[in-house]
Amino acid sequence: MDTARHIATPSAARTHLRITTSTFVPMLEYTTPWSDSCFEVQPIMTNGARLMFLSVLYFPGQARLPLYLCAGALLVSAVPAVAQTSGISHAAQAPQTGQQPVGPIVLPTVIVTAQKEPADAQRLPVSLTAIAGRTLLDAGITFVSDAAIYAPNTFFSELTARKISNANFRGIGSSPANPGITTYYDGVPQLNTNTSSLDLVDEDQIEFVRGPQSALFGRNSLGGLVNVTSIRPSLMNWHGNVSVPFGNYAARDIRGNISGPLVAGRLGLAVTLGHERRDGYTVNDVTGNDLDHRSAFSGKGQLLWTPSSIWETRLIITGERARDGDYALNDLEALRQNPFHVARDFEGRTDRDVLATTVLTRREGQKVSFSTTTGFVNWKTRDLTDLDYTPFPIATRDNTEDAFQFTQEVRLASAPSSAVKLSDRASLKWQSGVFFFTQNYDQDAINTISAFLPPLFLPFPLEQHSPQSALEDWGLGVYGQATTTFNDRIDISAGARVDYESKQAVLNSFILPPMIFPANLVTAERDFSNVSPQAAVTFRIQPDKMVYATVGSGFKAGGFNPASPPGSEAYSEEHTWHFEGGLKTTWAGGRLATNVAAFYIDWNDLQLNLPNPLVPAQFYIANVGGARSR
Repeated sequence: MDTARHIATPSAARTHLRITTSTFVPMLEYTTPWSDSCFEVQPIMTNGARLMFLSVLYFPGQARLPLYLCAGALLVSAVPAVAQTSGISHAAQAPQTGQQPVGPIVLPTVIVTAQKEPADAQRLPVSLTAIAGRTLLDAGITFVSDAAIYAPNTFFSELTARKISNANFRGIGSSPANPGITTYYDGVPQLNTNTSSLDLVDEDQIEFVRGPQSALFGRNSLGGLVNVTSIRPSLMNWHGNVSVPFGNYAARDIRGNISGPLVAGRLGLAVTLGHERRDGYTVNDVTGNDLDHRSAFSGKGQLLWTPSSIWETRLIITGERARDGDYALNDLEALRQNPFHVARDFEGRTDRDVLATTVLTRREGQKVSFSTTTGFVNWKTRDLTDLDYTPFPIATRDNTEDAFQFTQEVRLASAPSSAVKLSDRASLKWQSGVFFFTQNYDQDAINTISAFLPPLFLPFPLEQHSPQSALEDWGLGVYGQATTTFNDRIDISAGARVDYESKQAVLNSFILPPMIFPANLVTAERDFSNVSPQAAVTFRIQPDKMVYATVGSGFKAGGFNPASPPGSEAYSEEHTWHFEGGLKTTWAGGRLATNVAAFYIDWNDLQLNLPNPLVPAQFYIANVGGARSR
């Protein structure tokens, strides 16, 4: 069962000392006697490290600060305290001359795109949690996986290196090359979990949507999806901010951005840069070094062009260069006896480079909205690690993965304010779209096994390539959904998506020198198709209280294992039927929201990661039967 509760808390327009408590951490904020400046100090927890967070924001046009007063501080904020609570409006940035009256405190309306079109989260028949960018900033959250602490029935299984981040929603999990929960960055799906939890850079909101979304989003969303959206560039005023969290384990995270109009009202620019670093938590007793340190540079550049009141085009370029330490893996019994310690003769590392380009175009007509989303994602990872996890020189792994994906979606929908009128009491909203993708993936994992080891006691080391593989994949999806509203109280929705996918693979495993062990080369090709229906009924008991019921089908595409035992190279699709009922309510004049959902999931042909008996520390996917979740 999913449950969520939100409570509105007041905020003063200007205060000298304020202590507030969020869901997880206390915050101490001190506002200087100048109305346009404040220090904010907040202890936070992220990745196991305690951080102290100070921030500064700057908006030209504000009263000048006596900058010499800031010399002894790390950073100073140049924005009214009222702007610290939520989205910053330009009207709120005027200097305050006195205590302002505080109006009724209510929860803000949360607009989400969980079903592709912007909608009020409290009026959608879907279980979701939306976390605003300001909340992420206040809590010091810089990864998608860390933001999941706010959402019920969501969990990310991770190792210390950031490239491995597998989402689990309501018991439905993911494998790296075939996720069950897909992450979307500004409408672009991440087809591999190696890029599902990137460094958050200038994000506006994260939505955790639970339950199958295959009727609209297609493949690999049978467990739900993560929807991440970026802050739009400003078309009116130039503004910027810099933040410098720091803490134990030498943790520091420097971030800064600037946004403003290149052409007022027409062309806006936003640039964000960041660098984060921390020492590791795990000590290698052989060398005395920390093993699982982290370091990364990240950046995002955006251009927003609005040639007219109904057209806009947005270009987003995102990049990340991560250089992390080794995986802090060890024998379970050794970890129990001596946590955060390992003993290895070889200290590896994990590298990740990501470059993504997104182009969003939208036209808001009087009757119909037209939009396109074009995405390019190129990523490369390299892992060097001690494969035997002992202080002896037995085996090491050098694993390189490289992938490129292209996605294109074209959508038509009824305009947000112009539903099709069926009668005096009934109206219709609709949407439809076409989605195309292609991706190429290459992997070469080299296991080096030392000489004079049993059972062969060979006088030279062996170099095992398992796997050296290449996979190509392309697919096409067509979808549509319609919602009929009766008397503004009853919504009946129905939709479906048809997906077709074709996969080809060259799977190669061999050992050098080749005269001892024969190579294993497999070429394979397979097509998949699926129809994913979904229906929902919503009844608004009162304008701020509703009940809903949904039923839908989800699927996870089949595919090929880069490395697996002979005969296990291919696996089939995974399917689910999902039944959900829920209640969404708002109380106390809009100050309290309570949502409850109950669900039942029926699995068929469940895909499971199994250990490869032929290669240490390697897994492959196999279909193992059915399962239930509720």
